[in-house]
Amino acid sequence: MSDLHVVATIPAKPGFEKEVGDALAELAAATRDEPGCISYDLYESQAEPGTFVTVELWKAQSDLDAHMASPHLTAAMGKVGEHLGALKIHPLTAK
Repeated sequence: MSDLHVVATIPAKPGFEKEVGDALAELAAATRDEPGCISYDLYESQAEPGTFVTVELWKAQSDLDAHMASPHLTAAMGKVGEHLGALKIHPLTAK
């Protein structure tokens, strides 16, 4: 079984960029300690400031599924969820 690569784009609503960025930085730090997380990096787009991007590598889909149900993800979304635009999660397939 090969590793699972994922990219997520997370746009903050105007005026909430700092709040969203801070919450996502906390989420990224907690996520890196999850079982099955190989890497989890957080960036802010230079082309679209206020849009955050995660570049993730997981051992398996089940690890990503556990992350999606994790208490720290739930807490982050509860904290800033109303300040987000349309979040997009992209599991990737190598070509």
